[in-house]
Amino acid sequence: MRCISKVVSLILVSALLCFAGCGKQVPELADAYDAYELADHFGTAGAGQSADIPYFSGGLCVSEDVSIGTDVTDAQVAGAAGAFNLSTGNVIYAKNLYQRMYPASTTKILTAYLVLKYCSDLDAFVTVSEHAADQASDSSVCNLKAGDVMRVRDLLYGMMIRSGNDAAIALAEYISGDEAAFAELMNQEAHAMGATHSHFVNPNGLPDDNHYTTVYDMYLIFAKALENDTFMGILQTNSYDVNYKNAAGEDASQTWKSTNLYLTGESKAPEGISVVGGKTGTTNAAGYCLALCSFNSSGEAIISIIFKADGRSDLYLLMNQILEGFAGVV
Repeated sequence: MRCISKVVSLILVSALLCFAGCGKQVPELADAYDAYELADHFGTAGAGQSADIPYFSGGLCVSEDVSIGTDVTDAQVAGAAGAFNLSTGNVIYAKNLYQRMYPASTTKILTAYLVLKYCSDLDAFVTVSEHAADQASDSSVCNLKAGDVMRVRDLLYGMMIRSGNDAAIALAEYISGDEAAFAELMNQEAHAMGATHSHFVNPNGLPDDNHYTTVYDMYLIFAKALENDTFMGILQTNSYDVNYKNAAGEDASQTWKSTNLYLTGESKAPEGISVVGGKTGTTNAAGYCLALCSFNSSGEAIISIIFKADGRSDLYLLMNQILEGFAGVV
């Protein structure tokens, strides 16, 4: 559906005519105001003036809660999905856009956005805490140890490419002091973007009943992050070599490989679609998730998101069906 550029948001209803028509004295209103004086603040026009106000929904893809394209794809393999043409402002695919879902590690898109927004020096050094390094054996990590010293920039790559839960916590602690304070920042910033059906309690997306989002909210978050050139650069990196100091002050190094099968070449995008990159996420509760940025053959930017696919192969199967059937040039 087309992007709505303007929404009239002020409706005035008056009952004063009833009083006048019944022969009763019209009451004086306390703290009355002239609606036309406020027209510029609400994007309405009056008294021969036209307001030129930037609307929140301007430039956004908007849609009712309807299904689009699910009848011609294997939509049943996922809990929710959506695709958004940023160039035309169209929602081009939709399944349960506004249904509450667990985002898993796609959460790290928001974490990366906040780090890039609030960190003035990406080459600043971060010492990994015991808490950040203390991850479950089956957790997706960058193999960080307590006392490791690494640049903010390197931690961002580790979080987004290797999907390191330890890197996400280290970054959250660096920005806000602790995870709880960072989560408050996440919610504040997400709501400011319009992602009002989301709530975050950690920077990495590990399962929690109070950690959730929707496909549409993730689109809003992802689109905002894509405005940052550094984020775009990280997103399209399939391998990253990092050099750092361990707790003993010794030189250490690692190579992180992308978890995105489009970047590793294990999955091929449809003809005419150029994948920039994205963020994967997988937990038992969230299933298999992917938020992807790509361009079609006309250079139109596409965000496509799938939550709770029932397997990795079905995740990429459905994503390719969405890209091939709806993201191309009509």
